[in-house]
Amino acid sequence: MRESSQKPNTSPDKLYRLVGIAYCTYSPFEQKKVSKNEAYCIHLFTEGEGRLVVNGLGYQVERGKCVIAEPDMTVTSEAYKHGLKGYELTFEVLSVEKYGKPATQKRPAFPYVGEVECAPLSQCLEWAQAIYSYASSESKNELGSLEQHIHFQELLRHIIRQNLQTSHLQNSRQAVEATINRLRQEYRYEWSVSQMAKMADLGRWQYTRLFKEMTGQVPLQYLSSIRIEQAKHLLQATDDRLFDIAENVGFGDEFYFNRRFKQTVGVSPGQYRRHYREEIRIFAPFLEDFLVTLGITPVLQSSFSRWGAQSYLQLHSTPAVEMSAKGIIPLPCKPDLIMVDYGFSSQWDSDLFSEKAPIYRMSNQGEDWQATLQTIADIIGRGKSAKMVDAISSYERKAEAARKKLRAMRRQTTAFLRVNSNGIRLYGGPDKSFTGPVLYRDLELTPHPLVQQFVNCDRTAELTPDMLNQLDADNLFVTFDISEKEKHKLLATSLWRSLPAVRCNRVFEVDFLSWMNYGILAHGKKIDDVLHSFQKQC
Repeated sequence: MRESSQKPNTSPDKLYRLVGIAYCTYSPFEQKKVSKNEAYCIHLFTEGEGRLVVNGLGYQVERGKCVIAEPDMTVTSEAYKHGLKGYELTFEVLSVEKYGKPATQKRPAFPYVGEVECAPLSQCLEWAQAIYSYASSESKNELGSLEQHIHFQELLRHIIRQNLQTSHLQNSRQAVEATINRLRQEYRYEWSVSQMAKMADLGRWQYTRLFKEMTGQVPLQYLSSIRIEQAKHLLQATDDRLFDIAENVGFGDEFYFNRRFKQTVGVSPGQYRRHYREEIRIFAPFLEDFLVTLGITPVLQSSFSRWGAQSYLQLHSTPAVEMSAKGIIPLPCKPDLIMVDYGFSSQWDSDLFSEKAPIYRMSNQGEDWQATLQTIADIIGRGKSAKMVDAISSYERKAEAARKKLRAMRRQTTAFLRVNSNGIRLYGGPDKSFTGPVLYRDLELTPHPLVQQFVNCDRTAELTPDMLNQLDADNLFVTFDISEKEKHKLLATSLWRSLPAVRCNRVFEVDFLSWMNYGILAHGKKIDDVLHSFQKQC
């Protein structure tokens, strides 16, 4: 008697059917709200930048980004200043019989939704263009329809394969995240990288790489930063001896604790405790903006013969120190602490002041004003951190409100010039200089092409007459660091008068001291000046 065996049915339990494809083009700043879609939709972007909101969850999109929306989801599209283009492919997921029985799932699901990996873009575009080409052609036939179906299946296979790998990476990230959470709870104990990697079931090299991607630090550096933060809290809240604090947070050795604390924070643990508990007398030349933001009145303020003191800070009763003097600069009183910015040492000698006091030198670049504010608040004590958070939140709300008011101005190009006795300097883009991060990043105004062309790695570039002749920006913000006589002479030149912004009366002169400053109050004044200048033109 022959035994019969039933072979398993190897057919899939669901199929993917292409419903339609469209190539969508959005003009700059165009918004489009789509009603709830009945099928899945692949949004594959080919040009521009914008934002896609799927059921309230937002995605920043640009060339190469791919987002999949499920059925019954509301999708809102918004293009940014360069517009937005891309394919939209709608498809259904169909249940099929399995083992001779109907599938029980009423609506089978596609395994990946939201933002998905689809690199390389060139391959995905090849499939999408072939699908769109056939859908747009007038002649239809069986072979073309089959090829279109195959191209679509290849596209989906590519997306599924790429995101299977992403899922594995995500599982690894979750394992690393679990060890990070454990470090936060058990920072007092001794840890090794090998021990952490073993807990995550990863190789030491892979674990360290993922750890740094997720935290910005290697594991032991991150552990040290946790211990330092806990030490700060104990220095503020207790009268414990430094030895006891060092042991409590996991350092063990008091001398090593002192060294690591000063390397990280910038002052010794003892100084940090005194700064937190006492009102200290601070002199911070050209950093006064940050002190005022934190509610601190500096004991002295800097001044320069050509520009004066920073009048917008209204430190009228604070003695001014003339920084343009040669040789030793006398101080009217002795501060407890002197703080100087990143570029101070390149302009002035360390032993510049007559009164000696501990000097803290900022290590971060001026453009990162939030890091500067955080560092100063930290040095002075965490009692000032609430003011810091409020100040940053207030600035961000102000910038957001201004962006909305200036939406129409993004179609125009803008540049910032500083005119001094050596010539005319063009200031940098969204990541450089005193002005670019505010104008082009916070306010999202459009920089003139010369800003990117001539100001690349440097913060500024000197404009030759030929370069200035190419500056056909719609709007010019200018600060003059020259005498009134020199200013009138420049404004009378044919080259200056030929500039489009000059001819259209769209040159806006702004305050030198507030615009040549990285402080948060200075940045707020820049926003006010931009709004006031453009409102006058409306």
